[in-house]
Amino acid sequence: MKLINSFKQRLTSLKSDQFDQMAMDLFRFQAACNPCYQQYLSHLGVDATSVQKIEDVPFMPIEFFKHHLVQSGEWAVDKEFLSSGTTGMARSSHLVEDLTFYEDNARRIFESFYGDVTELVFFALLPSYQEQGNSSLIAMVDSFMHLSNNQQGGYYLDDMDQLVEDVLEALGQSKKVFLFGVGYALLDLCESAQKEMNGLTIIETGGMKGRREEMTKDQFYGLMRERLGAVSIHSEYGMTELLSQAYSLEDKRFEVPRTMRVLVRDINDPFSQVSNERSGGLNIIDLANIHSCAFIETKDLGRVHADGSFEVLGRIDNSDIRGCNLLVE
Repeated sequence: MKLINSFKQRLTSLKSDQFDQMAMDLFRFQAACNPCYQQYLSHLGVDATSVQKIEDVPFMPIEFFKHHLVQSGEWAVDKEFLSSGTTGMARSSHLVEDLTFYEDNARRIFESFYGDVTELVFFALLPSYQEQGNSSLIAMVDSFMHLSNNQQGGYYLDDMDQLVEDVLEALGQSKKVFLFGVGYALLDLCESAQKEMNGLTIIETGGMKGRREEMTKDQFYGLMRERLGAVSIHSEYGMTELLSQAYSLEDKRFEVPRTMRVLVRDINDPFSQVSNERSGGLNIIDLANIHSCAFIETKDLGRVHADGSFEVLGRIDNSDIRGCNLLVE
């Protein structure tokens, strides 16, 4: 636990030029203290002591969270996050050693994009996440709502008229208002809203969950602006298996926080990386995953740009439809 706490302290004051060193220190810790990751490295024939740079670190397939215990060190579980999924589908399980650490990290990231959460108003249209429970997204939004000094805000399941009325009331008081919404529920809102909500910032996440026909992001955003007025439409990139989030502001590029780095692998050779601006599978380093595995091979297709931002282009064939995946062009 001393080593885990040391990593947590380093993360809170992490500077950009310290990322590589912390990533390598974390790799050595997890290679030695995470039985699942350790066995994976052994299967690959990788000697952790010979790995000297990030580019040579093997990324663990994200599916391992569905079928294995992914835990670094020994500690009592404070919270279990579960991925969304249909009946009978295996759900990813991410055991969290300290829920407050997750909430604090999510707050620091969000505030780096949007400012002090205590001054903001948060509404949420996330019915499927509420229904399934143990959602990391709900835990994050919960914490933002509790930190806000505003009495307005809250969760809405299907009362769109009341949501519109409450959002307009908050906007009328010149407050910064945010609506976290899953794709299909935002479409429901578009179809039922009778008034424009000019000035609202929508943070969409979660796609259609199989409840609506998929559409391109341009189509989806165009429809929201047509029906909801002069709203700002942003996106959140997060998932059960990661404790950090990335956000896109008014475009298709996700900006990464200081705790995260995204790399691209060759689809035909998962142990080979490709250069910036080329598409491939997304590998993510999340330094907040201290207690689990910080090196995740996702099933998302995308590209990384020279400034470190990235785009999500779709899903790798034959992979599950992810709740966190955004709409594909």
